[in-house]
Amino acid sequence: MLASDIETADSFLQQARGLMFRRSLADDAALVFQFDDTAKRDVHMLFVPFGIDAIWLVDNEVQATKRLKPWLGLGRESADTLIEVPAGAADGVDVGDTVEIVG
Repeated sequence: MLASDIETADSFLQQARGLMFRRSLADDAALVFQFDDTAKRDVHMLFVPFGIDAIWLVDNEVQATKRLKPWLGLGRESADTLIEVPAGAADGVDVGDTVEIVG
């Protein structure tokens, strides 16, 4: 289990804001972005003062993972779902793994 406290960024504004301006992300938390189609999805760490792991999925299959540094991190991969978890939470998650979002 990657997280037990799942927040979904449903609106355009929630997706644009992401984790910006938050002080932290709880160890058991995840922010999930679900999209209607598969496309290149950017993640930036501007105004995010803590590291995260980003997981890009297509049809629940991991396409890529990346550890992003506070303030300066940047990632871009194809996905229909993007998950952001605290740095280290995605250790052991590999390309080709299946991730299910339950809740």
